[in-house]
Amino acid sequence: MPTFSFIIPVKPGGDVKALGALRQIGEQAWPYEILIAEGTVPSRQRNLAAHQCHGDILYFLDDDSRVAADCLAQCAGALADPGIAVAGGPSLTPDDDTRLQHLFGLALSSPFGAGAVRNRYRSAGVLRMTTERELILCNLAIRRDVFLAAGGLDERLYPNEENELLDRIAAAGYRMVHVPTLWVMRSQRPTLAAFVRQMFSYGRGRGQQTLIAGPGSVTSFMPLAFVTYLAMLAFLPPTLPWRLPAMAYAALDVIFTLGAMFSGAGLGSICLLALFPLMHCANGVGLLYGLLGGRPRKPSGHAEVMIRRVKEFGTPA
Repeated sequence: MPTFSFIIPVKPGGDVKALGALRQIGEQAWPYEILIAEGTVPSRQRNLAAHQCHGDILYFLDDDSRVAADCLAQCAGALADPGIAVAGGPSLTPDDDTRLQHLFGLALSSPFGAGAVRNRYRSAGVLRMTTERELILCNLAIRRDVFLAAGGLDERLYPNEENELLDRIAAAGYRMVHVPTLWVMRSQRPTLAAFVRQMFSYGRGRGQQTLIAGPGSVTSFMPLAFVTYLAMLAFLPPTLPWRLPAMAYAALDVIFTLGAMFSGAGLGSICLLALFPLMHCANGVGLLYGLLGGRPRKPSGHAEVMIRRVKEFGTPA
């Protein structure tokens, strides 16, 4: 019977909304503990908490991740095979989010909006072997011995720290699974500005990950290619061959926006016409910034982290 250690990083004095859902799951058949790591460097917070955990499986959440009631049963089942070291599921948009937040969730779960990583934001398909492209750190379980043997998260990275770690774990010969029903509910960014910053941050993280670990999938650089093309377009001859990529993009933008509207998303999803190019441009600019910003520096040794064990094995949450 595996034991679990939930690890939740939070800013000093921050509200840990994730605890509400964790209190509802009960001990079930799988004992678990909960550790809160307060600090300002999430990768370090998670690493230090992992060293203080006693569970067989580290279950990483964000401070606002609301787990499913049967998360431990699903996770234990997914990791029953000792050759599987990682299991994770999607981060879904809660029903009580605003219309704008649901629009962000729609863009992130669209094949045109987020491509290969869209399954991080939707529950689709069945349990399957996967890569870092479908896994997300706000809902991720890793065997503790594998995590520690791999050296944990690279503290120079935030975000994309889990992507780099999962690539290392896969290179060591371990398998990973995506479990669509192992979801968490987590609100999208509350404003358009915050969403744009999120997309920029994801791009910056991918760029810095590239400096540390080398280039990954070619598709990760498509937003950068798109931004570069748009910047060059003003200086290119106004002939059809040079305008063809822009025309193709505009056609896909319309097709996927209409697809969302006719699939039940409502008339408000017409805003995707502007949101898709905005998120792609923000991600592309962020990626360029990450690549040109130089190799990320490791946090200084005095970055303070406070670990609190708010639940031990066998005690109420």
